[in-house]
Amino acid sequence: MKALVLEEYKRFAHKEMPAPEPGPDEVLISVKACGICGSDVHGMDGSTGRRRPPIIMGHEAAGVIAGVGTGVREWKVGDRVTVDSTIYCGHCEFCRRGLINLCDHRRVLGVSCEEYRQHGAFAEFVTVPQRILYRLPDGLAFEHAALVEPFAIALHAIGRAPVTLNDTVVVVGAGMIGLALVQALSRAGCGRLIVVDVADERLSLATKFGATNVINSANGDAVEAILRLTEGRGADVAFEAVGVTATVDAALRCLRKGGALTLVGNVAPKIEFELQTAVTREISIYGSCASRGEYRATLDMLARGVLRAAPLISAAAPLAEGAVWFDRLYRKEPGLLKVLLKP
Repeated sequence: MKALVLEEYKRFAHKEMPAPEPGPDEVLISVKACGICGSDVHGMDGSTGRRRPPIIMGHEAAGVIAGVGTGVREWKVGDRVTVDSTIYCGHCEFCRRGLINLCDHRRVLGVSCEEYRQHGAFAEFVTVPQRILYRLPDGLAFEHAALVEPFAIALHAIGRAPVTLNDTVVVVGAGMIGLALVQALSRAGCGRLIVVDVADERLSLATKFGATNVINSANGDAVEAILRLTEGRGADVAFEAVGVTATVDAALRCLRKGGALTLVGNVAPKIEFELQTAVTREISIYGSCASRGEYRATLDMLARGVLRAAPLISAAAPLAEGAVWFDRLYRKEPGLLKVLLKP
């Protein structure tokens, strides 16, 4: 098969690789679309330590089953599917409790780190355990189904610190996850939905998705602007979707006393954190990791148009052009959000 391989940091090759064979409990998927995730772009230079070459990246995928293992009974060749990016074991204590995103033996498709190497879906074929498969609703395009993972992450994050009726909610970071949060939150009964970013084009999208107020933090102090909008009180809930010191700090300081902060972004492994602000203002802080069973609801919402994938797709390109698109995303070319690669 043809695959896009990260052979060295910042260097890709579109090359022949052995096609994988499904094990007894696995299926072989003919990949039709796979999204380039921000974590792939951040990882390609070695900064995260989770894309160690050589590795076939890619975990936001949809396609058609092309083969099944001997133990597979509920799936057949030709089924249209997407996959959970988290490969959970199904047997550990956390999996038995339904906390599959916290699995003790968790692997992520397309990740290569100290503990494991799991080739992903920037390839013509990929094998995955049948337990992480989800059937696509009729009429849902592969390109849109490939974005189920970031939307599911957003839905899971909202469930970590539920928004109550008429809350003032802030989303810091209007990348893919942030804009997915905006779409979902706009239907959750927010009284005011404030979005903070440094890119006007992304803030414009946030407005189209239901944000009541947008703030470009490159042009001034976002926290002061949020306090003005809330008459000095602060927001009830904030979602941080970047993961660096400055954005986490803004999300923390914009909250009212007793507010809640959900941390979704994780670009940097360590940040500086204003502990005293969190403690003395009694802020509730939630971590949100991946998703946990939100795929079915997300697929249904995408199929019904409640969530919209199309406005987030900047380009759909052949897999052979993957290196070029990775470079454009790495250089933060203006206007680019989600790029899909199609084998």
